Amino acid sequence: MEDTMTSDADAPPYVILAELLDSDPANPDLLFDTAQAAYAERNYGAAADLVARHDRAAGATPASRHLAGLIAMARGDWSDAAETFAGLIAGGEDAAAIRFNLGWALAMDGRKAEALAAIDDDVALSNGAAAQLYVGLLHEAGAMDEGLAFARTALGSFPDHRGLNATVSTLAIDAEDLDLARETARRAGDHPDALVTAATLALNADDVTTAARAFEAVLARDPHHPRARIGRGLVALYGDDPAAAADDLDAGAERFGTHLGSWIAAGWAHVLAGDMATAKARFERASAIDDSFGETQGSLAVVSLATGDLDEARRRTEIALRLDRDSFSAALASAMLANAAGDAKTAQRIVALAMRTPVDASGRTIGQAMARLSAKRG
Repeated sequence: MEDTMTSDADAPPYVILAELLDSDPANPDLLFDTAQAAYAERNYGAAADLVARHDRAAGATPASRHLAGLIAMARGDWSDAAETFAGLIAGGEDAAAIRFNLGWALAMDGRKAEALAAIDDDVALSNGAAAQLYVGLLHEAGAMDEGLAFARTALGSFPDHRGLNATVSTLAIDAEDLDLARETARRAGDHPDALVTAATLALNADDVTTAARAFEAVLARDPHHPRARIGRGLVALYGDDPAAAADDLDAGAERFGTHLGSWIAAGWAHVLAGDMATAKARFERASAIDDSFGETQGSLAVVSLATGDLDEARRRTEIALRLDRDSFSAALASAMLANAAGDAKTAQRIVALAMRTPVDASGRTIGQAMARLSAKRG
């Protein structure tokens, strides 16, 4: 019978080293080498145990602590990873790779401000993934100009890094640098964030079919992608399906958490669906995030009009115009108030009619335009 047993020469490095370790279990060099082999073979539980044994046998070293941090990251234990890398830095190990790993772990742990503070330009330019992380953190912090400036520098160093290009495309679309968004989305290929950028550009050009196809492609891979959910919601509005739009916009807003525009867009979808109570709740969620945004106050004014509360509508409109003289929703509420002539029922009819009034050659209604405008903000 043919021998089918695996020879030692064919065995994975971890297996070979583990067998050697059986005869010399306290050898620190062998423990560390075996831990590295286990990590490389994605046997993270064994790797963590071996690092702990190494540290008990010979004391922790920068190399063993760094490996422990990498193992924690691989296991998704972001808090432990961040603590490990922070400890290395506090002990004088200040290499760019360690700071990048600290920033990544903090970001994945939801501690975005701490992550941004852990990274500087030198660290961010040490590799494409670090640059991608830094651009994303600057974007989330609202530092659009700084993010765009750094992005252009980073693209000069890592022009073909798909993740970096995809992340820059997202920043660029929010900053309304459409040329940069288009170019970086093209370079990023089928990266989900790049596909969402391309879909958003198509939607801006009223190519709803192309946009819908791209959003669906992303959601087939990641059903919870927040920008793709919001994009599909806007597509549903174009198809005059406000209920489906509201479902997607609600889901996208919830996933984003503190993105003002998403909550306001969701609110406008509910306005179009005729559900003013839920619309008000969505606008109030946006107001709780930032009550100094004129479009939020103007949107609440429109809902107050639609429910016949003219006094509240006037109050909200005044606040909105104080905050932003160019607020579209405040201007809309002002016009409605002027035409309502102080009559609640007239105001309600005006709101219902206005929401279905086309505002451009594409047939887009005021309500659709408000949802689309809002989704870009915040």
